[in-house]
Amino acid sequence: MEEQLIKVGITHGDVNGIGYEVILKAFADSRLAEMCTPVIYGSSKVAAYHRKTLELPQVNMNIITQAEEVGVNRVNIINCTSDELKVELGKSTPAAGEAAFQSLQAAVADLKRGAIDVLLTAPINKNNIQNEQFSFPGHTEYLESEFGTEESKGLMILMNEEIRVALVTGHIPLAQVAGTLTKESIIEKLVIFNHSLKQDFSIIRPRIAVLSLNPHAGDGGLLGSEEETVLLPAMQEAEQYGVMSFGPYAADGFFGARMYDKFDGVLAMYHDQGLIPFKTIAMEDGVNYTAGLSIVRTSPAHGIAYDIAGQNIASEESFRQALYKALDIYRNRKRYKEATAHPLRKQYFERGGDNEKLDLTSDEGTTL
Repeated sequence: MEEQLIKVGITHGDVNGIGYEVILKAFADSRLAEMCTPVIYGSSKVAAYHRKTLELPQVNMNIITQAEEVGVNRVNIINCTSDELKVELGKSTPAAGEAAFQSLQAAVADLKRGAIDVLLTAPINKNNIQNEQFSFPGHTEYLESEFGTEESKGLMILMNEEIRVALVTGHIPLAQVAGTLTKESIIEKLVIFNHSLKQDFSIIRPRIAVLSLNPHAGDGGLLGSEEETVLLPAMQEAEQYGVMSFGPYAADGFFGARMYDKFDGVLAMYHDQGLIPFKTIAMEDGVNYTAGLSIVRTSPAHGIAYDIAGQNIASEESFRQALYKALDIYRNRKRYKEATAHPLRKQYFERGGDNEKLDLTSDEGTTL
C-alpha cells in the first residue's frame, strides 16, 4: 500500500514581515509539493499581493475550505483571515497580529483533530499578536498550553546539521534567570532533551553537554556557586533517568573550541547563551523545534525581519530546512513508536552455586 504524503500545516506568521516571501520562494520549487502535502493557513489575497509586489515566481495555490479537501502535488491554502486585511510591509500593526493569531488558531485546531500531521510556523511579532487568547512570550509557550501535560512539557531546540541547542529557560528577562534555575527544572529539561534525541533524531545513547550559568563555570565559587549547588547535582540525579550529560562547561570556551562537535546536544541555561552562538553558526539554515510535546512543530530560526520585508532579499533556506526537519522528525517518531511498542521482558539465568542472577537485558530494554 502506497504511503500517504505527510500533511504539513503552515501558518503565515506576520503578513508585514518576510513570512510569505520565504513560503513562496520555497514552494516555487515544485518538488517540495511532491514530498509532502502543504496546507497554508492564511490568505490567498495576501499571498498574491506578496508575489506580485516582490515579483516572485508563480506558485499555483489550491484554495480549499478545510484540510480534508487538499490536492496532492499542489500547494493548498485555507483562507482564515479577514478579506479586508491590509498589508503594510515592514510595519507592526494590530491587524497583522490578529491575522497571525487567526492563522495559528486554525492550524492548531486542525492539528488537534488530526486533519494535518505536523505544524510549520512562520515568524510572528510577539508583541502585536497578544490578545485575550494569546498571552504568551512565543509559539513554544502557546503550543505547550495547547498540547502539554504534566508528563509532556515543551522544550525549545535550535538546530541544524552541525548542532542542537536546547534551553532551560526561554523567553524570560535575564534578571530572572538565576532565580528560575532549579535542580528540578534542569533535570526536567535534560530528561525531555534526552528522550527527544532518541525519539525524534534516532540517537541511541545521546551525549548532552551542559553549559554553566556563570563565567568560567563559576571558577570554584569565586564567580558564582550555581554550578556546584544546582547544575552538578541535577546532572548526577538525571543519570538515574538514563541521561548521559557532561560539564558544566563555560560557554565561551565551549563554543570557541567547537566542542559541540563532540556532543549530540547542548543544554544552555538561558536564551542568549545558547542562541547567540547558534545563530552565528547557523543563521542561514537554522531551525527552531518544539520538542517534548505530542505534536511536531518546527519554524525557521529567523524572525519577521521588518527591515528587509518587501525587498526580495530574504533567504528561504531556513524555512526549507524547517520543512525537511518536520518530515524527518514525524517519520522518526513513527519508527520509534513501532520499535518500542512491545518491549521484551527482562530475562535472567542463574549462575554459580549461590543462585546469583545475571541480567541479560540491554540498556535500551532489548534482550541480548
